[in-house]
Amino acid sequence: MDVQSTGLTWYALHSHPHKEAFLFSELTARGIEVYYPCLRVKPVNPRSRSVRPFFPGYLFVRLTPDRAGESEIRWMPHAHGLVTFGDQAAPVPDALIERVRRQIDSVQSQAQPDSFKPGDAVTLTGELFRGYEAVFDTAIAGTERVRVLLLLLNNRLPVEVDRSQVAPGIRRAGGTR
Repeated sequence: MDVQSTGLTWYALHSHPHKEAFLFSELTARGIEVYYPCLRVKPVNPRSRSVRPFFPGYLFVRLTPDRAGESEIRWMPHAHGLVTFGDQAAPVPDALIERVRRQIDSVQSQAQPDSFKPGDAVTLTGELFRGYEAVFDTAIAGTERVRVLLLLLNNRLPVEVDRSQVAPGIRRAGGTR
């Protein structure tokens, strides 16, 4: 949407720590357009949050410039207020919001389900350990990294690598040691 035709501008809203979701709900309930960029993660602890903010402590709200100075936003529970330069709320370009949306969509679409289970034979494909055999240990929550047990000199050495550097390995007769 064009800013000139709607008169709306994006602004960054600073929130208290871990209160972004609450503010998103409050703003939405008040009819304010809000963008809360977040990522779905698979936490180690099942009681941990499965949604993490892309910009911890910040959301984006779309307001008319005259409404940006209202106390409704400034004094909302769990909000520090809009990001300002001096006394003026700092506008965020529409193009930047769209770019963030595309980046998050890209990251979420690349997130692949765990295709390996602990104990699976894998081969490392990254520059440093290319061709080495390992045993898959675990995915590291909230990251794109995994831990494998590198088979080196009859020992299993734990190594963390990027998920993209792990390929299915060949299970030899009699298993791996």
